[in-house]
Amino acid sequence: MNRFDYVRAGTVAEAVQAFAGAPDARFIAGGTNLVDLMKYDVERPGRLVDITRLPLTGIEERDGGLRLGALATNADVAYDARVRERYPLLANAILAGASAQLRNAASTGGNLLQRTRCYYFYDTATPCNKREPGSGCPAIGGVSRIHAIFGTSEHCIATHPSDMCVALAALEAVVQVAGPAGERSIPFAEFHRLPGDAPERDTNLAPGEIVVAVDLPARDFGQNVTYLKLRDRLSYAFALVSVAAALELDGGTIRTARLALGGVAHKPWRNARAEALLVGKPAERASFQAAADLVVAEAKPQAGNAFKVELARRAIVRGLEQAAAGTPQSITDKRIQ
Repeated sequence: MNRFDYVRAGTVAEAVQAFAGAPDARFIAGGTNLVDLMKYDVERPGRLVDITRLPLTGIEERDGGLRLGALATNADVAYDARVRERYPLLANAILAGASAQLRNAASTGGNLLQRTRCYYFYDTATPCNKREPGSGCPAIGGVSRIHAIFGTSEHCIATHPSDMCVALAALEAVVQVAGPAGERSIPFAEFHRLPGDAPERDTNLAPGEIVVAVDLPARDFGQNVTYLKLRDRLSYAFALVSVAAALELDGGTIRTARLALGGVAHKPWRNARAEALLVGKPAERASFQAAADLVVAEAKPQAGNAFKVELARRAIVRGLEQAAAGTPQSITDKRIQ
């Protein structure tokens, strides 16, 4: 681990100022991802700006929805009575990820900023365009079991690892940030980036900007939702494919559909055409299969992860069936229903 300066900020303004004074600075809160990256010598910050004392831990009512402070822990969010009642999709997604110990430390803002879990990204003995732009992507044509099948580029096929973010994408949350140029709001769909020709950039945050809150919209999905996570083992594993599904039904007809996938792209993956296809259709398997077919038609897998195409197809159908029936995937009994 490299040597670094350490600054503890007392206000958001102090944090932004401390960051601006060091181009290689990083904000640190729970540290559940950043400390690992530093241990592996993937991240080598010259300054750590400790933001754990900022007043950003609250969960409060805001404009008919909820505002999650950036320092609210994953555990606090998942077990908040208002989140569980009005946004069970988010609570279940959080509880499907990591371990209880990590959820007690990991923050809402930090969850949004997780780096990929790509084997090559973590192995500094191999090339990686995310670590060193222009060095290459050995996952392309290499070991690619956990890698992306959507939104890839010739420079990177890594996936975003978060479960929480998949639910936030489906709920159409809004990220509140502050930086040297002031405050601004970023729709969740615009927060994370696809790799394109700049895979080293995971988000559309400007230099020195800090996440201060995440807003959940007033429109809540409290009944017909599910978070379905498929992984190599039932506990503490990242998703091979995950599905966040939320429906509003008018009798047996779909009035609104939200569908987001995890484990398959550089960001939580949504397909607006598939969601639109479901609107006005009966909430039955044939409708769900048509939507799933539309989603996976865009897949561009590698040899090592081609299985994800059929896995995603079946997971979408299963997730939509669970949501329509109001029988979300159990968090305590993780076997697929």
